[in-house]
Formats: sequence, structure tokens, C-alpha cells
Amino acid sequence: MKPKSKVLIIAGSDSSGGAGIQADIKTVTALGSYAMTAITAITTQNTTGVKSIIPINSQDILNQIIFTSRDIRPDAIKIGMLYSSKVINSVINALNKIKISKIILDPVMIAKSGARLIDNKAINILKNKLIKKVSLITPNIPEAEVLTNTKINSIDGMIYAAKILLNKGAKNILVKGGHLNTSFMQDVFVNKNEIIIFKNKKITTKNTHGTGCTLSSAITTFYSCGKTLKKSCELGTKYVNHAIGSNLNYGKGHGPINHLNSILIKKKFR
Repeated sequence: MKPKSKVLIIAGSDSSGGAGIQADIKTVTALGSYAMTAITAITTQNTTGVKSIIPINSQDILNQIIFTSRDIRPDAIKIGMLYSSKVINSVINALNKIKISKIILDPVMIAKSGARLIDNKAINILKNKLIKKVSLITPNIPEAEVLTNTKINSIDGMIYAAKILLNKGAKNILVKGGHLNTSFMQDVFVNKNEIIIFKNKKITTKNTHGTGCTLSSAITTFYSCGKTLKKSCELGTKYVNHAIGSNLNYGKGHGPINHLNSILIKKKFR
């Protein structure tokens, strides 16, 4: 098959392959599109935690974005781990130059292991500048709490936080509900015109490393192919839910999900 669209991923690398750029590339490819990258940081990590983070020079990040996009123009952009205020400013500068309209921001702040992946100055720039430039922001509950200075314990709390982000300039918000103690996964999509709750079966497993990266990349891929943002969110949550359901059980900590769950291999490649 030929790729259906082209997606540029701006994010950090995960040496264990479950999250970050690696998860993003797998997701975009598994869903039938072409992935390009601008790497913002190199992490040494596995399923048990993050050992080290090496940031990429902000000018090099800007150059990766611009040089790649001017040759192969992306249909959409996914933004993940940004790490520092310098990096965020360089990404904003690059976005202003390449002028791509479809942009999904996953505000990666805390790894599954609990390691902090962004500093406070960067968080302030992200919530005061970057969220105004993107089509959709996809925080989980802890990230939404940091961005809005609220405590979220319910669906109503998720909606309230999303409305705060709307007032800060966000156009669309998908607050991911995986941290709520509920029998179903409930992700809340909010904009100025509507509130939609996507429900999926909640799968009990410790192997959920990279779910946020995977979801935002899946949404970006569907969106890049011409589906509406709302439909892209619906399909993205279903893709991730099926990926979690495979329960690969790799590693000694929070194992990865199965990005290949959407692929049927032709006989000649088996």
C-alpha cells in the first residue's frame, strides 16, 4: 500500500521503544501513513524508569523541522516531549515559518515511572503560548492538573479543566481519563461548541507504557488523512484500546502496548 498522508513528529526518543518518537513512528506507520521526525531529546530508559535525558540543541531542533518540511511537506504535525523553554520557543519559531494548520500537542510532562520530563519555565510557555497555535491538546489528568492548577477527581473535573484551557486559547482539548478509578475508559473532548465523552472498555494491566504518545500520534494520523478532529479522536482511542488489549508483557516494569494491532500481514511476508 502507499502511505495515505505525511506526518511530522516533534518529540523525544525512548530507547526502550515503547513511547516517544519510536512509538510515534510505529503508530503512524501501522495506520498507513509516512512518518518524519524532529528529535528534541534522547532518553535512556526502559520499562522500569528513565535513567538520563540528553536535550538536543534548540537550533538543531528548529533546523530539523524546517529542513524536513521544506522538502516533504507534512499534512499534519504531532508534538510530544519538549523538555525546556528554549526548545518550545524554537518549535514555535519553526511552526511560524512552515505554516502547517493541523497540529496535535501531547503535553508530555511526567513519564509512566514518575520521572519529570519538563521544567516549570517550559510549562508556563507551553500553556501561555504554544497551546494557542495547535488544533488539539491531549493532556492526561495529571498534565491537565498542572496546566490548570486544579485537582481532577471526576468527569466534571475533566470538563472544568478543559474549559480553563479553552479560556487560555486552546481550540480543542481531549482530556484523557485513564487515571480515574472507573470501570470504563472515558476521554473527554471539549471545544466551544460541544462536549463529547468517548467510552472504551477499561483493561486492567500494568503494560501501558507509551499510551499517550501513541494516542496523539494516532489522532494526528487520522486527522492528516482528512477525517474530522472529533472522528480522529474517536478512532485514536479505539486503536489505543486494542493496542493495550494485546498485553505484550515485555520488560519488568510498565511494558509497551502493541502498535501492530491494526496490521494484517499479507501471506507473502509471513
